[in-house]
Amino acid sequence: MHSNIPISPSPHPPTFPLAGKTILVTRSVGQSSQFSDRLTAEGATVIELPALEIGPPTSWKALDEAISQLSTFNWLIFTSTNGVDYFFERLQAKAKDKSALAKVKIAVVGQKTAQSLAKHDIQPDFIPPHFIADSLVINFPENLAGKKILFPRVESGGRQVLVQELTSQGAEVREVPAYESFCPQTIPPAAEKALQNHSLDVITFASSKTVQFFCLLTTTKFPEGITHYLDKTCIASIGPQTTKTCFDLFGRVDIEAEEYTAEGLLKAIIQWAHK
Repeated sequence: MHSNIPISPSPHPPTFPLAGKTILVTRSVGQSSQFSDRLTAEGATVIELPALEIGPPTSWKALDEAISQLSTFNWLIFTSTNGVDYFFERLQAKAKDKSALAKVKIAVVGQKTAQSLAKHDIQPDFIPPHFIADSLVINFPENLAGKKILFPRVESGGRQVLVQELTSQGAEVREVPAYESFCPQTIPPAAEKALQNHSLDVITFASSKTVQFFCLLTTTKFPEGITHYLDKTCIASIGPQTTKTCFDLFGRVDIEAEEYTAEGLLKAIIQWAHK
C-alpha cells in the first residue's frame, strides 16, 4: 500500500557538504554576516557569537597630527578594514579627502582591506602575495631604507613584528592609534546553550583578538574553563597568527585555512567535513 502523503524534502540534501554541522562563528559586533551566510548556503546550521567590538581610540591626537603631515610620508600602510574605515572617517572630519594622499603610496594587507580602500576610489600601490603582515616586508617593492611610513592601527594588543621588521630594514615608522578593540559584555543565549550542551561541530576564529576575547567573554558563564566545553568541537583558524593564539589558549587547532581569508577558511571546513 502506497501513501499519497508527500514526503517533505530535507532542508539540506546530502549535496550540501556541511549539512548536519552546527558551526559557531566568532566575529566583530556589527560585522556583516557574509561568512555565516556562505556556511549556511553549504548546509550548516550557524550560530553567531560577537566576540570583538570595534570603537574609536582613546584620543585622536596622534592620528590628527599625522593627517596634518601626510605629505611628509612616503608610504601609508593598512593591515585591516578597521584601519581604513577609521582613517578615512578622520580624514573627512579634518576637512580633507583622498587628494591629500596624492603623493603617498599605499600598501594594504589582504583583499578585504583592499576592498575597503576601493570604496574610496583608491587602488593600493602594493598588496603582498600572502594575506599576512609578515609577507609585506619580505615582498616590499622598494628599498625601505630612509622611507617614512605611516601605520594607522589598533590602539592596544596589536602585533609588533611588522613595525620591528620595517624598522630593521631602515624605515622610519610612525604608529598611530586609529581604532580600539573591546571585549563585548554578553554571550547570545543560543551560543551559550550550544556550548553548554557540547553540541558544536566547529568553532571559527578569524583573528587572534577574537580568540582572546572569546576566552575572556566565556569566563563568567564557564568559570571552570571553556576548553572542556570544546572537547567535541573542531577549532578552525583563518591563519598562522590566529592558530598560534589558539594553541596558546586551547592547546590545539584542528583546521587552518591554506589561504588566509574567509573564503579560504570556508574551503578548509568543507575539506574537513569530507574526511
